[in-house]
Amino acid sequence: MPKELLKSKLQIFILGILLLLLIAVRAGETVFFYDPLTVYFKGDFQNQPIPHLDHFNFSLNIAFRYIINSVLSLGIIHFIFKDRRMNKFASFLYTVLGLVLFVAFLVVLFNFGNTHKVELFYLRRFLIQPLFLLLFVPAFYYQKRIKHPK
Repeated sequence: MPKELLKSKLQIFILGILLLLLIAVRAGETVFFYDPLTVYFKGDFQNQPIPHLDHFNFSLNIAFRYIINSVLSLGIIHFIFKDRRMNKFASFLYTVLGLVLFVAFLVVLFNFGNTHKVELFYLRRFLIQPLFLLLFVPAFYYQKRIKHPK
């Protein structure tokens, strides 16, 4: 078997494993992470007060989940594009956007939680799900096509 074909199959296998790990994080969210807002936002949250939270544990779990999703997403970006500069840029974006969103999430949660539930919902959504991956892959693909048209 040619070396390049074997390398390609290995990269596809690793990419598949990374995608499965992202799915596992999502599927195991109620088992692995402390997040009482999961059940809260599935119900009629507009008419209910925010449930009592262990703020430290909750914040730590949200941050940990963002980090796990970010590392897996960066691995996926690496195996799709194989471009070190693009991966560095994505790492920078994940770090800056993560910090901004996390601070905004905490400000809304602690200061405006019961009056800004929709904002809290969407900030939390960006932190606990790999939505940036869905934004970055097409953007990086487009950028790569612009730089190196066929």
